[in-house]
Amino acid sequence: MSNHIASGHTGAQAQTVAEVQRHHVSTRYSEAAVFNGVVYLAGMVPECAATDIRSQTADVLAQIDTRLAECGSDNTRLLRVQIYLTDIQNIAAMNEVWDAWVPAGHAPPRATVQAALADPAWQIEVVVTAAQRPATV
Repeated sequence: MSNHIASGHTGAQAQTVAEVQRHHVSTRYSEAAVFNGVVYLAGMVPECAATDIRSQTADVLAQIDTRLAECGSDNTRLLRVQIYLTDIQNIAAMNEVWDAWVPAGHAPPRATVQAALADPAWQIEVVVTAAQRPATV
């Protein structure tokens, strides 16, 4: 298959299709993918041993910072965030940590829902889509 697509113009003009970049690839998933200047993160879950929502949220947000930095982005460039909580009653405590993390004026579109997660120790999972920083010349 060609790595060019028709640009909608007549003649031999074509547009190059960007390659998908995958980061931290395992058999089942990648922790991040980048395509056309957009960063897509897998669901980030706690890696810490803490069992409280504040500590788990801080751990997940730190992982998001790391993955975004690796992909040329940061938390001022968030396009969309989906947050899954095992207990929606934890939303206020989670929001305390979230509000301290999101820079003023950069709150993204966000959904927060209650859901069962794959590991019963996890209280939160966060999925992020962000824009890469513009290239500097």
